[in-house]
Amino acid sequence: MTDLLAYFGLFMAAFGAATILPMQSEAVLAGLLLTGRYSAPWLVVTAGVGNILGSLVNWILGRGIERFRQRRWFPVGEDTLDRAQAWYRKYGKWSLLASWVPIVGDPITVVAGVLREPLPTFLLLVTIAKLGRYVIVALATMNLA
Repeated sequence: MTDLLAYFGLFMAAFGAATILPMQSEAVLAGLLLTGRYSAPWLVVTAGVGNILGSLVNWILGRGIERFRQRRWFPVGEDTLDRAQAWYRKYGKWSLLASWVPIVGDPITVVAGVLREPLPTFLLLVTIAKLGRYVIVALATMNLA
């Protein structure tokens, strides 16, 4: 049962880290790897799936966010949203390969939804980015241990 809770905790940390929540899934992954009790490939897959699904939530939110753009409570100003859309139009779908980058990665996934990036393309590029990051974290952690 403890093992299941560890994997679930990693999944939730990775899911939350892909949203606007200030969470640090890499530290959770590294900590679990350092215990030596868990399968490194399964930890990477668990973190990757959680993070990809969190990015999918951002994409879905982006698909419907435009209708709230004029509301006073909307958290992003008109200029900021316009700049983000212009940036995404300039760099296109390939910018999703930077979706793993802290601070800027999550907004990229939201803007991809706003600009109607096709879901298969979105998932492919985000999967490459997110899994790649966790593989690198896992390899670096295991080399340090």
